Amino acid sequence: MAKDLRILAWCGVVMIAALLIVGAVSHGILRHIVQTSPLWIAVVFGMRQSALTKWAALPGFVFWLLLMAAIWLYLLGWAHIISGTFSPTEIAMTIVVGLAAIVGIVRAVAIKSGVRASTAIVTTFVVAALLLAAFRISLLPQIAHR
Repeated sequence: MAKDLRILAWCGVVMIAALLIVGAVSHGILRHIVQTSPLWIAVVFGMRQSALTKWAALPGFVFWLLLMAAIWLYLLGWAHIISGTFSPTEIAMTIVVGLAAIVGIVRAVAIKSGVRASTAIVTTFVVAALLLAAFRISLLPQIAHR
């Protein structure tokens, strides 16, 4: 299980790095620092081999995979959930984030964490709430344009 927890942590690190690269080549890095901050919870848990890693990582992996899928659907002209212009670097990073999220989800689902259901649910919901709050905050003009 320790190996699986570290893989989840590394998937989080890869996602954070790719999203920070997007920030560096696009709208500004502060926005992406804020957006990725909740992923650090799973990274720290994974490196410490906490049984809560799975439950802290899943909300971030699912959220970012859904966001990357929405971008891909837009780029393919199949759906307009998201709009904008994307540079080749940004498109490449959506693939990196998506793949890391898929690997993370597959590994997380396979882990038997041994955590009580109530603890797992609370952890998942707290991290999901932090993730949504961070994403919303990152869209504020004071952050989005820096």
